Amino acid sequence: MIKFVATVWRRPDLTPEQFTERWREGHAELMRRLAPTLKIVRYVQTHGIKDELLDNALAGRGWLSPPDGIAEVWWESHEAMIAALSTPEGQAANAALAADEAEFCDMSKMSGFLSREITVVG
Repeated sequence: MIKFVATVWRRPDLTPEQFTERWREGHAELMRRLAPTLKIVRYVQTHGIKDELLDNALAGRGWLSPPDGIAEVWWESHEAMIAALSTPEGQAANAALAADEAEFCDMSKMSGFLSREITVVG
């Protein structure tokens, strides 16, 4: 399995509640619909929880502010991901997801990377 991990940042003109609803409902439904075309086998949204104590601890370490969430997308393999994204249908689906993300995400702050999980505990 290969996983794409993206930091997700709220557009500044949206309230945290508007952002969460839009991501959890609208974008999630689009992802469910397009997952077969993109050969996605798993998609997980991790929504951040604001906590003043944690924010102060992170600032004390000199860390950057955390994103509003993390999105994780799994494929069976790197080859399966490339194959799905290389078709005209996959490219159209990927473009539809990107256009939808621009409706609620601050695209100037987004980042992502491909990864393989290594379980250490559990």
